[in-house]
Amino acid sequence: MAAALEDEELRALAELHGVATSYSPSPDVMVAVPAAAVIAALAALEIDASTPDAVRTALAERERELRDRLLPPTVVRWTGQPAAPAAGTGTPAGTPDPFDVLPPGTQVQVDTEQGERRTSADDLPTGVHHVTVTAPDGRTGHAHLIVAPERLPTPTGRSYGLLAQLYSVLSHRSWGMGDLGDLAELAAWAGRTHGAGFVQVNPLHAAVPGAPTDPSPYRPSSRRFPDPVHLRVEDVPEYAYTEPSPRLRERAERLRADVLDKGALIDRDAVWELKREALEQVVRVPLGPGRQAAYDAYRAEEGQALEDHATWYALAEEHGPDWRSWPEPLRDPRSADTARARARLAGRVEFHTRLAWLTDQQLRAAQRAAEEAGMPIGIVHDLAVGVHPVGADAWSQQDHFAAGMSVGAPPDAFNARGQDWGLPPWRPDRLAESGHAPYRQLLRALFRYAGALRIDHVMGLFRLWWVPEGSPPTEGTYVRYDAEAMLALLALEASRAGALVIGEDLGTVEPGVRETLQRRGVLGTSVLWFERDWTGDGRPLPPEGWRADCLATATTHDLPPTAARLTGEHVDLRERLGLLTRSAADEHAEAVADTAEWLALLGSLGLLDSPAAGPPGTDEEAEIQGFHRFLLRTPARLVGVWLPDGIGDRRPQNVPGTWDQYPNWRLPVSDPQGRPVPLEELTASPRLRALLAAVRTGLGHSGA
Repeated sequence: MAAALEDEELRALAELHGVATSYSPSPDVMVAVPAAAVIAALAALEIDASTPDAVRTALAERERELRDRLLPPTVVRWTGQPAAPAAGTGTPAGTPDPFDVLPPGTQVQVDTEQGERRTSADDLPTGVHHVTVTAPDGRTGHAHLIVAPERLPTPTGRSYGLLAQLYSVLSHRSWGMGDLGDLAELAAWAGRTHGAGFVQVNPLHAAVPGAPTDPSPYRPSSRRFPDPVHLRVEDVPEYAYTEPSPRLRERAERLRADVLDKGALIDRDAVWELKREALEQVVRVPLGPGRQAAYDAYRAEEGQALEDHATWYALAEEHGPDWRSWPEPLRDPRSADTARARARLAGRVEFHTRLAWLTDQQLRAAQRAAEEAGMPIGIVHDLAVGVHPVGADAWSQQDHFAAGMSVGAPPDAFNARGQDWGLPPWRPDRLAESGHAPYRQLLRALFRYAGALRIDHVMGLFRLWWVPEGSPPTEGTYVRYDAEAMLALLALEASRAGALVIGEDLGTVEPGVRETLQRRGVLGTSVLWFERDWTGDGRPLPPEGWRADCLATATTHDLPPTAARLTGEHVDLRERLGLLTRSAADEHAEAVADTAEWLALLGSLGLLDSPAAGPPGTDEEAEIQGFHRFLLRTPARLVGVWLPDGIGDRRPQNVPGTWDQYPNWRLPVSDPQGRPVPLEELTASPRLRALLAAVRTGLGHSGA
């Protein structure tokens, strides 16, 4: 390994293609990556580095390509005062504008996004423009020129909101899992009654169908299109003109009762089977003229991407959800066989096209409900870091994905074995060549119905850890992306929508990345239990030490609810699941000490109405309120309240490192005894109301 990485030509080749040969997991520590990982990553970029001669040839070709090209495939310009790229963007500070170093006499033609043709790249409107340059010697070059606002929209004042996993918030009207009707109701109630500024939900991306379906919202079939399982079927206007059987209504009531009354897990597959049966009837109802016009406009706007998406689902009904096992010609979305199959399955393609539109309509309705309730932000949607390798996006965009690679994380202090998330990464070279078209279209689609967008693992805009197929995650390497272009498109689309962006930047973050995100207006994520003075004595960070440009929360969907931390039940759970790496006694002692330190800080700040005389958890409600009062003492622009914390729920929605050992992503919001609490009871809960009143009062005292 060491000998191979000392090969200067291999190192140079890797650097020219953005492939790391070493990385720093912590300050003053540098780790060499295996040569095999570097060679595999280059192979996924279609660069042969298998032998010294191949490396030498590829290096010469890359150097010649960079020397001879007139423009890089994607160029970024920021409006306003130019700002030098910061560390982590992959663009060295002081890099000249590519147009300034063109040969004298080069002709420039710009076809703007707005449909104009210009002969200069100066003073262009914001947008993604196509540039053609012709040098005096006859050479030509093409580039996508992104002109973006210097910063994203930022919050006006401070606000707080609720964090929830939508499937877990059932009402007596939903069919066994929370739906978009429930989301609209929750947002309207929180905004009007408690002055909340937003509701943040899990990714609502389309899932890979299966038996069973992967319940994780972070391994979707498509990030571009939403999942119709979230539809409130009765709210579809055409449903009123169907004749649903009494049996269908009975099954819906039984699904709901199984979860709310009998303690069953949320059964997404059963919910979808029932909704699909109802929706088969719905799509047979002709649309009225206005609805038809809206549907036609949606299809025209989404174009080929929507047709591909619906075609994949139609083909999956015939051949199963793993497109890699389909008949060979159907694995290519552009093949003649696929075109013939699309025509033969036109009815099923239309069904899935209509469902995408109906879901989009209800997502927009939920955002309108939030806005009408006075929420300054509304619904915060979550963008997963990637897609399932067998799903619709991986099939339709396969030329943009790196074959034989998976996204993950290198070993760190929390996971010595590293992580493999099983998600294929986008190829940075193909993104650049297309002007980052798939990414741009994804953002535009999500911002249609989002008041803000949370980007999971936002560091992935800068670099991702690629793990070669068949290798452990310890034997991967980082591959760099054009973060300047990714951020420019994010600023462009967010500004057009007037939406905020929150980056999930927890864990190991490359130096300079947080500063770059903050400079561009991307809010970070700060979780109370992780905010300690790590450069000093390690004690809890006092409120004045927190950053302002962030969403501050007490917990997340991947962490224990606050009540479980106060009682130590999260340690008991991990012990039952076999996840402890030390004795239970040591884990409990550390957890008690951790919580006691935080409660001592809260007490010293006068944030506990009735300071507990006993151990943590003695006055659970007061302590949970105190944690949220603390968050409001920080300068954080946004404060999030994990909805299950409002009623003392003990069970996390997801326990990382588990699969079938724990019912991840299938639990309804429940009370301290584990009894499911429907939305109607949840919003009437004195405990939740008291917590939100304390937060709203604290927000007022903070000068918001």
